[in-house]
Amino acid sequence: MLYPHDIEYKLGFDKIRELLIHGCTGEQGKRNVEKVKFSSNKELIIKLCSQTEEFMKMTSSGEQVPSLHYPELKDIIGKIHVEGIFLDPEEMADVLKSLRLLREWHVFIHSVGETYPDISALASPIEVDGELIRKIEACIDDKGEIKENASPELRNIRQEIRKNELKARKTLDKVMHQSRKSDMMPDDSTLTIRNGRLVMPVKAEYKRAVKGFIHDASASGNIIFIEPAEVLEINNDLKELGYAEKREIIRILKELTVAIRMHQESISNGSRILGILDLIRSKARLSAQFDAIVPELNKEGKVEWIAATNPVLRRALEKQGKKVVPLNFRLDRQQRILLISGPNAGGKSVCLQTVGLLQYMVQCGLPIPVMEGSTTTIFKDIFIDIGDEQSIEDDLSTYSSHLKSMNHFLKFTSKGTLFLIDEFGSGTDPQFGGAIAEAMLEQLVRTHGFGVITTHYSNLKKMGESHPGMVNGRMRFDVQKLEPLYALEIGKPGSSFALEIAGKIGLPEDLIKSAKEKAGTDAVELDRLLNELEEDKKTFEEQSKKLKTQNEALEKAIEKYQKLKSEIDIRRKDIINDARQEAKNILKETNQRVENLIREIKENKAEKQVTKTLREDLRQFEEKIKIEKVKKMEETVQVIGGKLDPGDLVRIKGQNSIGEVQDVGKNDAEVSFGDLKSKIKISRLERISKGKAKKSEVRMGIKGINLIERRANFSSDLDVRGKRAEEVLLIFSSFLDDAILMGVPSVRIIHGKGDGILRQILRDHLRAYKEVKNFHDEHADRGGAGITVVEFQ
Repeated sequence: MLYPHDIEYKLGFDKIRELLIHGCTGEQGKRNVEKVKFSSNKELIIKLCSQTEEFMKMTSSGEQVPSLHYPELKDIIGKIHVEGIFLDPEEMADVLKSLRLLREWHVFIHSVGETYPDISALASPIEVDGELIRKIEACIDDKGEIKENASPELRNIRQEIRKNELKARKTLDKVMHQSRKSDMMPDDSTLTIRNGRLVMPVKAEYKRAVKGFIHDASASGNIIFIEPAEVLEINNDLKELGYAEKREIIRILKELTVAIRMHQESISNGSRILGILDLIRSKARLSAQFDAIVPELNKEGKVEWIAATNPVLRRALEKQGKKVVPLNFRLDRQQRILLISGPNAGGKSVCLQTVGLLQYMVQCGLPIPVMEGSTTTIFKDIFIDIGDEQSIEDDLSTYSSHLKSMNHFLKFTSKGTLFLIDEFGSGTDPQFGGAIAEAMLEQLVRTHGFGVITTHYSNLKKMGESHPGMVNGRMRFDVQKLEPLYALEIGKPGSSFALEIAGKIGLPEDLIKSAKEKAGTDAVELDRLLNELEEDKKTFEEQSKKLKTQNEALEKAIEKYQKLKSEIDIRRKDIINDARQEAKNILKETNQRVENLIREIKENKAEKQVTKTLREDLRQFEEKIKIEKVKKMEETVQVIGGKLDPGDLVRIKGQNSIGEVQDVGKNDAEVSFGDLKSKIKISRLERISKGKAKKSEVRMGIKGINLIERRANFSSDLDVRGKRAEEVLLIFSSFLDDAILMGVPSVRIIHGKGDGILRQILRDHLRAYKEVKNFHDEHADRGGAGITVVEFQ
């Protein structure tokens, strides 16, 4: 049930109908718009919405959707029902155009039917007789004219007509030639036709000089149109041929009409389907224009719209270059009735109208402009009391009309009803109006119906705070600028901001003070608390927005850091693997030379000169390796000097480990060495090229390349007690690289107990090494927490 009778006008749905009508190309589609009705049939609503969604997908997916520029066949279909009546050629052409269009849709639906099941189910009954199309095409052209080859008889008649017309023109030309010589015809005169016969113009004074039949005269009477006797018989023949042509055309049209009449049911059904498709396309275009979707339909009795907009209001604001404020709205069985309060012109009525319009659109089978995740339920009734229903004829005041509506609401509201009431209880004495509104609201709550009510009454706001099934809401207001924000917030009542607005427009302060006293302490205090709540809400939102921005920046920084760390770990592993392979190759070559040296010494019985020569070769080989290492170091690292800036690569003078400058102070620079950041005197740093500096960090540690000597001198204990953090990490990194390169199973780091800071730094650094199997404190008898034991994979 809908109430009142003009509910569509009050909600603005009449504007939606106008837009749908404008979007249809054919009259049948426009008539179908008038058939769009409110329904509580869930299956029907789902089907109608699904058809619109599928058409939106069809047009946006690039499918070659057939045209819907179809002719109006309503009168034609009614005409062919009558026996003996035949269609004229133009009507035949319209039937042919419709049949061709139906054939295109028939082919299209069969090709995409599985993709668009609801559109396919609608259009699948289309039946097209190809033979009927060919029969009409053989007789009627696209301009709606009878083709000459429509029948052999018609072709012969038209050939005879052309032959006689040519003969008549030639005869008339001769007569006219003679008449021009005698100055009986006006200058530049030509043959013309009167009463279907060829005639020639003759000056009135010479009408007796030309033998023939007078057919007409000019308006002035100066020119007479005469059919000369020479062409009289020829024109008679042309007249007879014209009658014969007309009879043959009628015969052809009757025959085609009979053929069409045999298929009138399928043609009528096809025309009906084209009209429905026309309506669906118009709905799809309108939905795309408003970014509309089909919300989920639930059985739980919940209405939740995310970023909902009023399409009528949106269209009006867009013409003014403005944007509509989206509405977030929710009702459920626990909070069925929403009481919206707030200042005048703050958007309460628009919010109410938007709720009603969107729900009405859904139940008419139309998508609505909300975001994904929105849901609604199906109502059996929609009752509204919006606007002034004052009636002079019925002698009803505004308040009386509201009471009449409320009486209807109380009688017929049930759990399947959505009711919308604007300015509940207004129009009479506030004291009694508020009391009556409260009593009515109590009864409406007991009906378990769903509703949205706008009000200024404090007693209703208090009721919304404590009464089960109800919830307060408010239209947001900028307290500083005293301007409405047009945003709905559910959960708290709103202030009317009457005193603040009165002050803004310039009312005297003593008047406002007097008004506060008359309003009473409680009312003013409540209004003040609501104002403070609004200010706190705005401050919280601003801080929340700022915090959200900071969190997003932090997440991006963490993601960037993790990505860089992952890349560094991969590069470090590659560098260590390269160094191991290079060391392995060098060791292999060194061992081979040593073996050759021993063999040569034995074979030559340790002759002094030979031994001296072999030792010299071995020394030169060692120097060659050192030179190659120095060259690689020079290729990868180049000291370039200059002023330090964040992002520059540097190393501590006399050491090989490379770090990146994070910040530069007056005398110190903050440098990151892997995971460690440390402040170092600028005088101790040297700026290097960025080429392959990272790769050199490991390779430059392989000095001398005498691995046999290095293994012999390597100690598995590292004592770093008393050293600074930046020095410890550089020494520690080099020590770990050597341990991994030598393949030792474990090492011990002696750092002392102290405050445990150095111990924690070293252990944090160990976690970056994938080669480290685990690490732990030494046995209590051998140093305990003052020594960390590191075990390798």
